[in-house]
Formats: sequence, C-alpha cells, structure tokens
Amino acid sequence: MPNSTVLITGARAPVALHLARLLHGAGRRVILADSPARPMAAASTACAAYHRLPPPRFAADAYAKAVEALVRAEGIELVIPTCEEVFYLGRLWQHRAMPARLFAPEMANARVHDKHAFIRLAQSLGLDVPETILLQSEADLDGVRGQSRELVFKPVWSRFARDVLLRPSPDELDAVRPSPAAPWVAQRYVAGEEISAYAVAIEGELKALALYRSLYRAGKGAGICFEPVEDIAARRFVETFVAGAGWTGQISFDLMRENNGRVLPLECNPRAVSGLHFFRDPRRFADAVLEDGAEVKPDVTAPQTVRLAMWIYGMPAALRSGGLGSFRQAMHDADELLDWPGDPAPKRAQWRTLAEIAGTALRQRISLQAASTRDIEWNGPEQD
Repeated sequence: MPNSTVLITGARAPVALHLARLLHGAGRRVILADSPARPMAAASTACAAYHRLPPPRFAADAYAKAVEALVRAEGIELVIPTCEEVFYLGRLWQHRAMPARLFAPEMANARVHDKHAFIRLAQSLGLDVPETILLQSEADLDGVRGQSRELVFKPVWSRFARDVLLRPSPDELDAVRPSPAAPWVAQRYVAGEEISAYAVAIEGELKALALYRSLYRAGKGAGICFEPVEDIAARRFVETFVAGAGWTGQISFDLMRENNGRVLPLECNPRAVSGLHFFRDPRRFADAVLEDGAEVKPDVTAPQTVRLAMWIYGMPAALRSGGLGSFRQAMHDADELLDWPGDPAPKRAQWRTLAEIAGTALRQRISLQAASTRDIEWNGPEQD
C-alpha cells in the first residue's frame, strides 16, 4: 500500500540502497537498519531513518529485541531482508508474534542456503541437478578423494565462493575437515556458461526475474560488473523451483548452462543479489512485488557496475591477466549503479563505508570481502 512504512535490513549492501530507492519512489516510507555505523544507504534521500542494530551473528538475542522494538516504534508494516540476516529474522518471526509481515520464506525453505539441501529440493521438484554428495566425515571425504579432479568442493554454509576447491588434487583435500556441524559438499564439475538469477515470488508465482552474467568479480565471489542475459531454460528452472517450493520472498541462483543448452543449478540463496539493479521503474516494481500485480520485467539493458569496486578488484585482475583493454571497455560501457537522479550522497558515502570495512579487515586480519559480512553471516543451525 502506498504511504506504508517498510523496513529494509542489510543496509550495507548496494541492493538495499537500490531497493530503498525503488520503494521510496513508489511512495513508501523507507526505514533502513543494519549493524555498521555508516552504510552508504543511510545517506540516501530514500532513507527516512537509519537504525543501527547489534550484530546478529554475535548478539542474536539483542538483535532480535532491537528489531522487535524498531518494528513497533516506527509502525513498520513490512520487513524486507537483503542479506543473510534473513535467517535471523526468519527465526525471530518463527518464535514471536510480530506486528509486521516478513517478506521472506519460512525458515524451512530459507535453508536452501544449505548447498546440499537445495540440490535435493530441486531434484525432488523434477529438475535436473549435478551429482552432489554430502561430506560429514573424513570417511565421506576419502570416498570421493579418487574422483577429486572431476569435482568441486565447498562448505555447505558459505558465500562469495569462499573456500571453494575447483577440481583439486587428492592431496589438496588434506586441508578439508568435514563434520556434521560443518559439512561440505562434493559436486560434479559442470562446464559451460555461468548464469546468475535474481527473482521475487509470492506464494510460488514469479513476480520479477533478472538473468545476468558477471564480467568481473570481487575475487571468486560477488559480481562487480555484470550484464543482462536471456535464457529460456534458466527462466524455466526458476519458475519451476519457486512454484514447487511455494516460494514467497527474494531468491537467487547460480546456474550453469551447458553447451547443449541444458541449465543446471549450482547453489541458491534466499536473498537479494545484483540482478535487482536491472529494475529501475519504482511503480512497476512495487506494484508487482508489493501489490500482487503482474510480473515486472527488467528495464535496464546496459551493464551495471560499482566503479570503486572495479578499481579495487577489477583492475588488479586485469593486470594479472593482461586484459587491460577489456577492463577499459567494461568501464566505458557500464553504468554506475550507485547513480540515481536527485540522490548523489550515497556515491560519496561509499568512501566512509569502505573505511569502516577496511578497519574491520585490519583488526580481524581478514579480507575486505570477509569483513563486509563477518557480523551478519549465517553458518547453519549449529552455529549457536
């Protein structure tokens, strides 16, 4: 409903800023919340107020109490997670009577973040999947060691392709220590073209879908320069999955299109990803996603990027690969996704945001990418 108050969490993410701009442009009052002190989205004209919350990974009870107090104090009607706080919020809504609606799946569905459970669910819906084996012990690992050159190994609970071993040698697996509390998967290596998908669904009905490919990434993980693509098989996969799961909320997929055109899923996350940036019409997006209107199609055709991230990650990658020409072309062709008419402050504020992340990285002796999500990560039900 126009003029309603919406809370967007995970304000650190560029997708949270973009979502705030879309909903503000459609007449909603937008509150933002997260645990960093200075996320760039807080500087946006779309943000009516920013509330700093305790870090959910390290202070889950305090986080839950703060979110409940915020929802009641601001008269919030709808809460939309954008990052892995979706799991902490799902648990809160599961155990307490909250006065707002959470735009996210039930916790049982949300655990598609589990890389093994997701594949099993997709398979149960009649979808083609790559062979994926759950590893919970040294014995499980030894059982696939001889096939390691044909497999990809990754923790069940992870993000940004962190700790992924791509067709390793048997000896490289010595560093892997799977357990019931920290399981891994061994997945058949799938050759082809990777396609990412961002979707929104309501009770299994697709309301928005953007398919895209990443041209440059932050390390092996999140895309920092990406372009839209079209693929009938990828769309069919997403439609079948959300319908079979009765999905409500945002969802994203990493898919692989084989040379024969078949699309196979690699993993899934019940949250927003960069494909959201291909939607720029506030009223059409809000009508589809919040008012149960017709599916909204992406209205952006140019590649999208964050230029600061390209200088930090893309330029070194181009220097290593000898691809400076491609880097310059990408910088020329892509639109800066932080740009928005009448809202220049977030682009300037990204420097403050970067400084805060860099401070965490230095203190914890971790990468910038790991520092950007350290306090919000969900590593499975056993993390408690």
